[in-house]
Amino acid sequence: MSDLQKQKPASVFTRIFQIFGLILLAVILTGLPLAGAPDVARAADYSDHPGAPLSELDLVPEVINLGLNKSIVIDLPRPAKDVLVSNPNKADAIMRTPYRAYVIGQEIGQTNIFFFDEQGNQIISLELVIERDLTALRGMMDRLLPGTNIDIDTINENIILTGTVSSQAEAGRAADIAGRFAGDPEKVMNMVTIEGMDQVMIKVTIAEMERSTAKQFGIDIDAVIAAGSTTFNLLTANPFSVTGAPLTGTNFGANYASGGDSVRAILRALEQQGLLKTLAEPNLTAVSGESASFLAGGEFPVPVGSDDNGITIEYKPFGVSLAFTPVVLSEGRISMRVKTEVSETTTDGAFSIGSSSSSATISIPGLKVRRAETTVEMSSGSSLVIAGLIKEETRQSLNGIPGVKDLPVLGSLFRSHEFQNSETELVVIITPYVVEPTHRNQLALPTDGFSQPTDSRAILFGRLNEIYGIAGSSPAGSYQGNAGFIYD
Repeated sequence: MSDLQKQKPASVFTRIFQIFGLILLAVILTGLPLAGAPDVARAADYSDHPGAPLSELDLVPEVINLGLNKSIVIDLPRPAKDVLVSNPNKADAIMRTPYRAYVIGQEIGQTNIFFFDEQGNQIISLELVIERDLTALRGMMDRLLPGTNIDIDTINENIILTGTVSSQAEAGRAADIAGRFAGDPEKVMNMVTIEGMDQVMIKVTIAEMERSTAKQFGIDIDAVIAAGSTTFNLLTANPFSVTGAPLTGTNFGANYASGGDSVRAILRALEQQGLLKTLAEPNLTAVSGESASFLAGGEFPVPVGSDDNGITIEYKPFGVSLAFTPVVLSEGRISMRVKTEVSETTTDGAFSIGSSSSSATISIPGLKVRRAETTVEMSSGSSLVIAGLIKEETRQSLNGIPGVKDLPVLGSLFRSHEFQNSETELVVIITPYVVEPTHRNQLALPTDGFSQPTDSRAILFGRLNEIYGIAGSSPAGSYQGNAGFIYD
């Protein structure tokens, strides 16, 4: 037998041991499980010391946050014989192998899970906190609201938003997104703060012109004609149905008397024209997202029945009122809901309440109201006009004796003609501004600089306040009459 043949068996055994050693080294370096260990990747590994005595195990409960309807894999250091879940409705533990368990979060809340070996010794214990998985919501916030700093937390089924945004609109969008994610907007607590809270001042100009014309032309006749022992009377007193009463007490009359006959005629030919101008410019400031309102006017009492058959008094407002809710959007745009109203008491629509046991009556006036309400979106400093609120009303009336009043020429003595026309036009101009607070020294009041005159100036010169002027100078602009400055 040659030397080569003698060395051949030894080389084969050497190669086998080398291969086995390489496999063992590869197993150790790669961390592949040996026989009897789990054969899948572990999410929570407690097998650092397999087979270690119980006294060396860390039996302190470990807190694990698990998303709702999510699962986690638990690798155990020794085979488990028994599993205890304190609240199976919250979580479920499924033993894949004695060394591996799958834990699934089923409801939001907290529960405990304990693993025991064959001798009843505790292997590990878990404090499981099941909550909403907010990973998708955080990604959605970053994608839809870039540049914001919003933190998201949960308490049970509720979502809490904290952090800062640049405007009220972004805070509202964040709350809407979280509400859709939770499935119920009531489960979202929006604690987001706005950096540099925006304030909006709205300037409203209300201008109204009202023109009215009324005309009356009529003849009233009072005649007494005696024919022997018979006397004939003729009396016409045409009413003024359009206006409800004569325009004035002025009239022109003529009398004729002869024996027992007399004729008296009164001519009413009157015309009335009226012009009414209403101008109001209320200004109001509010924080973005909040409402503000004010009323410049008054209130009048209105009796209202109560449950005990008595009468209570309620007060109804009238005057110039303004209410608005601004929301500052991105890029300096403002969304506003504006409601403005101009009202005044009037005899039109008024009524009186009398008492059967007393001659006293209660008169309740009516209200003449011009109101405008709208929601607009505009930039700071731009204006919006609400126009076209025009009202025109025409009334005519013809009163007289039937048949006679229709006679040509002669019929005008037995009839009365009335005409009334009224025109009203209302214009509302709205201008919002994004403003910041200023110092008190930069503000002025209508009473600033007012000073009472001395007795001598009030008596001798008729001054109501002290004024002074600067010699050789005049205020800028075009003025008529006396111009000066209030003396302080």
